[in-house]
Amino acid sequence: MMNVLTNSFSSKGLSLPARMEIDWVLLGLVITVASIGLLMVASSSMSLSESYFQNPWHMVIKQSVFLMIGVVAAGCIAMVPVTVWQQYGWVLLILTFAVLLLVLVPGIGRRVNGSQRWLLVGPITIQASELVKLFMVLFFANYLSRRHEELKTSWKGVLKPLVIVCVVAILLLLEPDFGGSVVIAGTIFAMMFIAGMKLWQFLSLLTAGVGVMGLVAVLSPYRMQRLITFLDPWADQFNSGYQLTQSLIAFGQGQWFGVGLGRSVQKLFYLPDAHTDFIFSIFAEEFGLIGAVILIGLFAAIVFRILKLSKRAMLHNNSFISLAAFGIAILFAGQVFINMGVASSLLPTKGLTLPFISYGGSSVIISCMFIGLVLRLDWELTFQPIKGVKK
Repeated sequence: MMNVLTNSFSSKGLSLPARMEIDWVLLGLVITVASIGLLMVASSSMSLSESYFQNPWHMVIKQSVFLMIGVVAAGCIAMVPVTVWQQYGWVLLILTFAVLLLVLVPGIGRRVNGSQRWLLVGPITIQASELVKLFMVLFFANYLSRRHEELKTSWKGVLKPLVIVCVVAILLLLEPDFGGSVVIAGTIFAMMFIAGMKLWQFLSLLTAGVGVMGLVAVLSPYRMQRLITFLDPWADQFNSGYQLTQSLIAFGQGQWFGVGLGRSVQKLFYLPDAHTDFIFSIFAEEFGLIGAVILIGLFAAIVFRILKLSKRAMLHNNSFISLAAFGIAILFAGQVFINMGVASSLLPTKGLTLPFISYGGSSVIISCMFIGLVLRLDWELTFQPIKGVKK
């Protein structure tokens, strides 16, 4: 049977891959991190679940369901050929704008704590920016792989994608979702640079982008307050600086090896959002500096594996796979850096989850879908014909 397949491929100028398997190293790393996440959701949410739902396992059960849905979604996206994303890239752009506009419509978009970031789809609540991350990475991987020459040779090639990024960022800021807009815009700029944008253009746009984001922060009273609090949280530790000081206390209590799993004090209603945006603080408290470094290393290994795929695709002259993998790697790295930076007071407070770790359905499901997409990209790059095919 193998001989028949080999002859069939050879007659068409194709070649079978050296291997036909998924990246088990990447999958193992993701399973490890997701398992840690489920464990930390259990540790950080039990008191809260007992208080609000009279069931200490309430959030753990929901997170387990989210994770199972994510696995199924990852499997579904892994079954979609790369050519589909390339052929229908324009649909992804339309879906991006549709999602960002729908979330602003009262009755469809759900408002929580002053932010209208969630879409109500029956019993399911989906964060709009999470879907947009997936759509934007795939759309721009397709767009830049086709227009990279234009990007290299003229400002027109730079301005077209820049306009799209600006419109998306503005719609995200209307929710408001400042953190999501920073992560998405930063990812797309990085993809444009790798696709061929000149260094001076990249630096100019980066400087302008930082300036605009800084202006947005300064002109918004509550964002300005966050900046002031970030500079000295202890100046108002029982009011605006409360969350950040409690997070720092958690880090301090963790010391080298932590207080032990389940023995965190800050999760007992001291640290707000202990199971979501600030779950890394609880992890650092329970596992200490050593545990925090190990978790950072696991995320770094995941990003490295995805970047390795991007480099391999570049050597195979497959620009779509290379750009898509690069975008996913930068997206993960950026979100991990910002979340951990916020928790450790390295960065001003932003509402970003820690992939696979924080409690929340949208984050877990979309993160799983990204990994499913990466596994599909890796498989197709391994299986792709090398000879006689125009890339």
